[in-house]
Amino acid sequence: MPFWIKRLAHEKLLIGFALLAIVLAIADPRPLATYQRWLQLPTLAGLLGLMICIQGIRDSGLVQHAAAALVERAHSLRVLGVLLVTVTALLSMVLTNDVSLFLLVPLTLAIGSISNLPVMRMVVLEALAVNAGSALSPIGNPQNLLLWQYTHLPFLEFVLKMLPAFGVMFVLVLLLTVAWLPRGRVILHAQDIDGHPVSASQAILSVAALVSMVVMMEHNHAVLGALLLFVPFALLERSTLQRVDWLLLATFAAIFLGLGHFTELGWVQRGLESLDLENPLTLYASGILSSQLISNVPATVLLLRHAPDPMALAVAVNVGGFGVAIGSLANLIALRLAKQPRGARLLHEVSIPFLLVCAPLVYLAYRWMG
Repeated sequence: MPFWIKRLAHEKLLIGFALLAIVLAIADPRPLATYQRWLQLPTLAGLLGLMICIQGIRDSGLVQHAAAALVERAHSLRVLGVLLVTVTALLSMVLTNDVSLFLLVPLTLAIGSISNLPVMRMVVLEALAVNAGSALSPIGNPQNLLLWQYTHLPFLEFVLKMLPAFGVMFVLVLLLTVAWLPRGRVILHAQDIDGHPVSASQAILSVAALVSMVVMMEHNHAVLGALLLFVPFALLERSTLQRVDWLLLATFAAIFLGLGHFTELGWVQRGLESLDLENPLTLYASGILSSQLISNVPATVLLLRHAPDPMALAVAVNVGGFGVAIGSLANLIALRLAKQPRGARLLHEVSIPFLLVCAPLVYLAYRWMG
């Protein structure tokens, strides 16, 4: 069996939403322009541009080296945990939640192999940290990217509106980190962890490309920005383009097409209209509950056109990333990277109570300060 077929077989979300899109296209055909609207091309182009930049930063070794340097300065397990959680949250604001995990979880596994760090606890904390950190930034996760492109808010205005929710979530993650990790010292040698050489030229190119892509997206030129990125990377870093997660991009395209069509079916429209989404609490609860059932990116697509306040929806679906593993793709990625026994059980034992504590506190903070 060819490698790409084996890999495709593991992409259950892609297969499921692609089948939904195909079945609906056959059963309820629509004009081509409607499919183009559902496809959310500016959002997809923005996501592609960010993925290219992020893959370049990852390939350069810059983040791995910086993280290892931070780890070397830790004096205890709790300090190390706070450092890793903070770095993970900060990276997720710029490099997206899933890519931050691709960088930090392997580093965490390496640290665990030469120290007494409880690896699976740390991975669970990092999954919570990326969900909290990425909530602050318009480019931190796919649902924020979609909502940012939809609202056309300036970058900093989006950040300010999400700040109260982020503040509550991140403080709770830090408190959990200090309470859950054991006391004790840790001895680390950064040279044993960071074996990746740093390519300065690739790092400079990728960081410059990331800044230019964000500027292009803020001025509603995401498609042009993504196209322009291909030139320098195709000429100078072609291997980076080959390592971009194209199946992830295809998954979001399938989600947009499948759910875009699904939400415009007559009976679904009537069901959504029966919800009083003008009520802030109803909108908040709907965003969280739908995230628990179908993940927060599809939940955003499902509710977006019916939500009178897109930023309130942003808060809801970001909080909905906690709880069950499917609430956020980042949770599933963390579990897949860690490959630890009983990892899913430990995640749920922590993440579900975390959601129950976090949800009311974030709602109060957003309503009071938002």
